[in-house]
Amino acid sequence: MLRWPSTLRWRLTLWYTALLGLPLIALAIGYYFLFARTLANRTDQFIGDALTAFSRELIAERRASLGPVPAIRSTVNEVRFRDLHIAVLDTAGAVIAMTPMPAAELRADRAPQASFDAWIGGVIHGRSFADTIATTVNSRAGEYRVIARPVVLEGSRFQLTGSYSLDDIDSVLERIRGTFALLIPLLLVCAATGGYFLATRSLAPLSAMAARTEEISATNLRERLPVWGGQELAGLARVVNDLLGRLEQSFSQQRRFMADASHELRTPTAILRTEADVTLAQEHRIEAEYRESMMIIRDAARRLTRIVDDLFLLARADSGSVAARRESLYLEELVYDATRSVRPLADSRNVRVELGEVIEAPFDGDADLLGRLLLNLLDNAIKHSPPGSTVAVEMARLDGRYAISVIDAGAGVPAEDRERIFERFVRLDSAKADGDSPRQSGAGLGLAISRRIAEAHGGALALVDSHQGRTEFRLTLPAA
Repeated sequence: MLRWPSTLRWRLTLWYTALLGLPLIALAIGYYFLFARTLANRTDQFIGDALTAFSRELIAERRASLGPVPAIRSTVNEVRFRDLHIAVLDTAGAVIAMTPMPAAELRADRAPQASFDAWIGGVIHGRSFADTIATTVNSRAGEYRVIARPVVLEGSRFQLTGSYSLDDIDSVLERIRGTFALLIPLLLVCAATGGYFLATRSLAPLSAMAARTEEISATNLRERLPVWGGQELAGLARVVNDLLGRLEQSFSQQRRFMADASHELRTPTAILRTEADVTLAQEHRIEAEYRESMMIIRDAARRLTRIVDDLFLLARADSGSVAARRESLYLEELVYDATRSVRPLADSRNVRVELGEVIEAPFDGDADLLGRLLLNLLDNAIKHSPPGSTVAVEMARLDGRYAISVIDAGAGVPAEDRERIFERFVRLDSAKADGDSPRQSGAGLGLAISRRIAEAHGGALALVDSHQGRTEFRLTLPAA
């Protein structure tokens, strides 16, 4: 059982051969029947013209002779056409006169009339003399085209018949069939060969892309596919190259993320292990020493817990499920709660948190995540504000969107770092200004998490202004 080929190259070859071969075969068949029909029409026309000329000669001979029968016999003897047998019959079907019969149809044991009746007469007999007869007769010598038409002489009806052998026409048609039987398979073979060559040439860029793709792995994602082979394949190569670029960027981010995460997790785990080893190294310690050790372990555990929670939240954000919960809330209430929550931290750093004018802002979202976003912004602003300065929180409605701004009086963010600070584990050198120790400074995940929370709620978080003495982060969310 024949199966459809699995390779695209052979499929294209078969389609090309079929699309060229089927019309070619249909055209050859159509031309063959058209040519056969043309030859048949020309044969009928030749017989008809010959019988017409014979009739004219018969009428002229009748005028010069004594009667119809002598005129018929005289005309039959005088008027001859090559390869055309003419016979004149009376109303009884008897042959009055005819040209010599084909040698293949003569029988020594039969009279001419009997031979004629066995050959063509059986077809003519019984037909109306008033109609013209055109038919094809099969005989021992092959096919003959027979045309019979009535002739009237002095009130007497006769039937004039012309028989023409179709051997030459059959020979021509047979040569045409032989020519088609030879040329069509040859053309199909040429078409299949050309189709295979064209398919191979056309798919060569695809094969090169496949070979290059097999060589690309996680270790050499900088490699790219060759861009050639026409607009379609070149477009495919560009799309795949863009995909490889995104994969390379994703792998780089993942490697950097794993390295940064390992680095951030190493410090609190090292503190836990070291403090535990030191505590267990002495058999007897006073209660104050144990309490101091436990406080160190508690702070390291808290930082470790926060880093793990932040990483988990970022993983949820990457999977698109960071804002799975939607509930009706008011943003101004979240702003009130966040400013109240950070006042102890602000007081400890001698920073004042000032809440400006607020507006009523109904919204559908996750209150916990939005609250965490606001706390991250306020915590970041307080840590970067010098003692005695003010952190301002403002709310407004701009172009159909809610805008919440957190403004501090810190040293500002350099222009080249204004987008980089939203990346994971990015902490500028000024992050440890004002005396922050590694234990107290964050892991560089707060702004990255805050931006992902804003995007998950259909909003955006941006650094809109930053210079010495003023830095403004603005959160925009779609208004209800």
